[in-house]
Formats: sequence, structure tokens, C-alpha cells
Amino acid sequence: MDDDAREQALLTALTTEHFVLQTGRGATVAESVGRTTVFLSLLSAALIGLGFVSGNGSLLRPYLGAVLPTLVVTGLLTFGRLVQNMVENSLDLQRMQRIRAWYHQRLAGDQDFFADVMTPGGEMRSAWTAVGARPGRWQLLLTAAALVGAVNALLLGLGAALLAGLAGLSTGPAVLVGVPVALVAFAAQLAYINRASISMTH
Repeated sequence: MDDDAREQALLTALTTEHFVLQTGRGATVAESVGRTTVFLSLLSAALIGLGFVSGNGSLLRPYLGAVLPTLVVTGLLTFGRLVQNMVENSLDLQRMQRIRAWYHQRLAGDQDFFADVMTPGGEMRSAWTAVGARPGRWQLLLTAAALVGAVNALLLGLGAALLAGLAGLSTGPAVLVGVPVALVAFAAQLAYINRASISMTH
């Protein structure tokens, strides 16, 4: 195979790969939206059910005892998958940026097509720029995983406060138990997201 034929074959392969990666990104985003919607719908239904049983003390505790663990488990599983989707989506975007960089170097000539991939700072900075964001850990707070993580933290804090109340504490001290639990749970989930995001650079 001569050089021209090899370059044409490579161009065809890269174009196909670019399409596959874009399709993969679309699938991960759709899955993330679907999983988040299912979890928040389950939470909404649980709150509606809570409204129906809140006036009956004999039903309230069994209801919370059944529903709260279900929400926590579902939330943690949803959170874990959303983090995986975030990593997969980011890696696909980085691979697409490499292909676009090749297009720019080999095909653009004097034109500025695909010039955004030449952003100083490496592939990660280029990938962030492609989606209109600035690199920074605080950006992780804007992800779907962080949203679900915040809800999980509130549920865990609520559970801790309810257990403290069942143990005999009054409302004020029970809340003082629940708030640190919620903060620690949220911090732990953010640390998990951060660790997953760091792995994308290696």
C-alpha cells in the first residue's frame, strides 16, 4: 500500500472512529439522564407517599423504615453508575479531540478548522474547552453525579437524625447528629468523583 492509499485508509478509519465515539457519548448522556430521572421520580413518589402517611403515627415509622433504605441504596447505585458514565464520556471526548487534532494538522492547511483542539494545556484542557467549561475541581459540582450525591447525603443525614430520634434524642440534638452525617456523606462522594476524574488524566 502506497502512502496516499495508507493516508486515505487512515482518514476513513478516523472518520468512522469519530462517529462511533460521538455515538457512544450520546449513549452515555442518555443513560445518565435516564438513571437520574428514575431515581428522582422514585424520590418524588416516596415523598408523595410520605404525605399520605404523615398523619398516622403507626404507619409513619414502618413507611420510613422501608422507603428510606430503598432510596439510599438506589441513590448510591445511581451515583456509582453516573460517575462511570462521566469518566466514559470524558475519555470519549478526549479521543475525539485527538482525531480532530489530526484533522487540523494534516488537512486544515492554512485554515483554522479544528484549531480549538490546539488549546495549550493538553488534552484535558482541550476537552473542557470543547464543552464550554473551564478546567477546575469546582466544575465537578455541576455534574449529574454530584446532584445525586447531594440527594444521597440528605437522605443519609435524614436517616441518621431519625435513628437518633428513635434512640431517645429530642429534635434539636437529632438534627445535630444528622447534619454532620450529611456533610461527611457529600464530601465522601465528591472525593470519589474527584478521584475518578483524576484517573482520566492517566
